[in-house]
Amino acid sequence: MLASRARHLSSPGSTPETALAATQDGASIYDAFMTWHFADLFETIAAASPDRIAIIQGDRHIAWREFDRRADAVAADLLSAGVSHQGKVMTYLYNSPEFLETYYAAIKNSMVPVNVNYRYGPDEIAYLFKNADAEAAVFDVQFADILDAVRHELPLMNRWLAVGDRSQLPDWATHYEDVATSDAKPRTTWTRDPEDLLMVYTGGTTGMPKGVMWTQSELFRSMGLGGNALLGIEAVDSMETLSARATDPAAPNPVALMACPLMHATALGNTFQLLPCGATIVLLEGKSFDPAELWDAVERNNVNWVTMVGDAFGRPLLAELEASPNTRNLDSVGIVYSAGVMWSQEVKNGLLDHLRVDATLVDALGSTEAPGLGVSVSTKDGTAATAKFTIGENAQVITEDNRFVEPGSGERGQVGFGGPMPLGYYKDPEKTEATFRVVGGRRWSIPGDFATVETDGTLTLLGRGSVCINTGGEKVFPEEVEEILKLSGAVRDAVCVGIPDERFGERICAVVEPDPAGPEPKLEELAEMTGARLARYKIPREMVIVDTIGRSPSGKVDYKGLKALAISELQT
Repeated sequence: MLASRARHLSSPGSTPETALAATQDGASIYDAFMTWHFADLFETIAAASPDRIAIIQGDRHIAWREFDRRADAVAADLLSAGVSHQGKVMTYLYNSPEFLETYYAAIKNSMVPVNVNYRYGPDEIAYLFKNADAEAAVFDVQFADILDAVRHELPLMNRWLAVGDRSQLPDWATHYEDVATSDAKPRTTWTRDPEDLLMVYTGGTTGMPKGVMWTQSELFRSMGLGGNALLGIEAVDSMETLSARATDPAAPNPVALMACPLMHATALGNTFQLLPCGATIVLLEGKSFDPAELWDAVERNNVNWVTMVGDAFGRPLLAELEASPNTRNLDSVGIVYSAGVMWSQEVKNGLLDHLRVDATLVDALGSTEAPGLGVSVSTKDGTAATAKFTIGENAQVITEDNRFVEPGSGERGQVGFGGPMPLGYYKDPEKTEATFRVVGGRRWSIPGDFATVETDGTLTLLGRGSVCINTGGEKVFPEEVEEILKLSGAVRDAVCVGIPDERFGERICAVVEPDPAGPEPKLEELAEMTGARLARYKIPREMVIVDTIGRSPSGKVDYKGLKALAISELQT
């Protein structure tokens, strides 16, 4: 039951293959979508159902009429400031309605909205703005000092719009509300094009951030053409169909909460996939994740769908429920969706104990470059094991010498996606060529996730080759060891790194964040746990204790920094 259901869920929405329907002239949606643009989609919904709520954050309820009007006003301001056709608009904000308004404004103008990681320091911000050829920025006033330190390095910038406390407004910026509350409308001298870009910067685990270039048409296609299999929502074949659905009182009106930052692809992609489905997007008010706030928002807004990122969010969410069992009404939650970081079977089981009987947990394997690599679906009838996925319909495991791995062979390869995909990385043809490869006469996006594939098509995810540990000629993917370590009651979080070893080249060091409620972590016990489940060469030989692993808001880890820390600690 789970396996057959999972086949069709290789992305947040239904895949084009399963969602295809004929249009009136006999053409498929593949032909129809080519003339579509996200701004047209949003404007159609706003015109058809202006009073429908688009965004909720705390006491703020933004209807589509207001969402569209405010985006128009911001778009008009960007045009008057001289931002060019396909000019880059940096969105340097915490989760907020203003974040989504800025994106909407940019795409209305055929400009390119660009996400900015709000944890970056001045050097990283300067690099990102320069690499993206930034022409405008909408930013939280809390980041004014960082921007002030680097703005002299950004000669292309035409406009600075600040969100937040007016008392902190720098003299070189304009307050966002002064712009968004006008009745101005944009008037471009160019027309929208389905090949207009949406760009998502992703940092991965190593190197400087890279701008992944999606066209509007390919991104909409990758997101299920306005449909969502999990919610039982069909793809649309015309703007008329979309408009009719928006006005149909019987049509689904899901309420989806984004627990993770919109600045990362998981929440941003889910939001852009669900808004055309008629969803209301709920955002938390806190600037750091608070599990109690999330469950409060779920109850207050009757949330149906929660988007999060693996154990980084799942563990504190479960701990909050276990601290006060049977005190919350979570009957509205039907789907919990995660992508980007491993989600352990233990945490999945724990969450299912607190959710309604038919709740579904969806663990998606994918990346900004390749959204449909695989999926695992868990219910109370059966929970998918950690790092086990059903391979996506457009996915294959591909060796480094460009062969397809034979299922059941035990051979390792990288998971590649051959469906709708980006053009490549902005201004980086070398990395584009390395990631987007032609294999078997077909273009594949191969972002670097290593896996084996079983006879039944099940993937076992091993991790990224860029952080692979080579010990005595044996390759060890850190994530498979880390998931064992996190089963210990002494460990809240853990990362494995390779440190220099005279005999074996590298040996494994466990960098451990202790669980405050548990016993003191002991290397001998962690090594015994690992050896009972994995090959002996995968056992940690060293351990370094840290206050925090320091995961990013999307759950990613700075392996390079933790490796340097471990080496330094062990040398002292």
